[in-house]
Amino acid sequence: MKFLVNYIKTYLDRDLFAIIASMKKDLKKIAIVRLSALGDIINSAVVLQFIKQFYPSVQVDWICEEMFQNALESAFHLDTIHSVNIKKIKKEKSFSLLIQTIKELKSLDDYDIVIDMQGLIKSAIVARLIGKNTHGFDKNSTRESLAALFYKTTSSIPYETCVVERNSFVVGDALDFTITQEMLVNKQPVFRQTQTFAFKKDKKNIGFVIGASWESKIYPKELVVKVCDLLMERCYIIWGNAKEKEDALWICKHSKHAELAPKMTLGGLISYISQLDLVIGNDTGPTHIAWAQNIPSITLFGPTNERMIYQTQKNIAIKSPSKVNILKIDKNDFSIREIPYEKVVQKAKELLC
Repeated sequence: MKFLVNYIKTYLDRDLFAIIASMKKDLKKIAIVRLSALGDIINSAVVLQFIKQFYPSVQVDWICEEMFQNALESAFHLDTIHSVNIKKIKKEKSFSLLIQTIKELKSLDDYDIVIDMQGLIKSAIVARLIGKNTHGFDKNSTRESLAALFYKTTSSIPYETCVVERNSFVVGDALDFTITQEMLVNKQPVFRQTQTFAFKKDKKNIGFVIGASWESKIYPKELVVKVCDLLMERCYIIWGNAKEKEDALWICKHSKHAELAPKMTLGGLISYISQLDLVIGNDTGPTHIAWAQNIPSITLFGPTNERMIYQTQKNIAIKSPSKVNILKIDKNDFSIREIPYEKVVQKAKELLC
């Protein structure tokens, strides 16, 4: 009898949880709204495997900005991606595109529940256009409190909480299950690999993500050179636009251990990072891919802080000396330049052991 009990506890817990969850909610179709940005979408997509764990037969769709659709196309456990182009609507002030977008959203499937993981007014409106049974953060848990007016039900969690934990909580709360710390630590890779890259195995292969959305989030290229020189491994400099490529070429010119990474789509970048031994980078989407794919990583923080990642034994943060008010980010905080390159090298060697 004791053996049977232990067997059930060890091997059947997930099935039992799924049965209990399905008794609470008879769900057939779920929509997730997370429009942007790349790093936030990467950090949010981890919930998909847990939704399917508790609701194996449910259809899960995702609504995002058009420019990020390519990244989600390789996500496990995602059925359909619907894209919008709100950024273009705002930039061009296009009324016709706005009307077209509204019509397209209102014509989507009749979802049992729509979960807004972003918590902004724009994402809340998108969620409400899709369906009436909407769920999101309450007015005290997001920067734009008016967004809560568009939800039928809400979740309460401090805005200062780690973004991965916030994402996990709002989804679990909406669907009547709990995503535990253990589940996050032992997660499966979030994305499938769609390409294979011919990395040499004579040394460790390290990716260095040198770009970011703000100048103050970027670690100086001169210090990147020092890190590459001291590590003496193969350091591939990952870039995403013309300015970043120019800096990447400068780094490669000044360090014999640095090599230019190829130009890639977002889908290709996910496969590329998934095959590296370590990723070092700024607080930006490509760096977050490493955590999503269970690849060791070091994220460098200046004007933002560790809240933006889920730290594990192999996914760590190095923060500059500055104090960060997450509710009022100072984009003129260039303290990332004060992070000692020696510390980056030390942590990298520890993770490569």
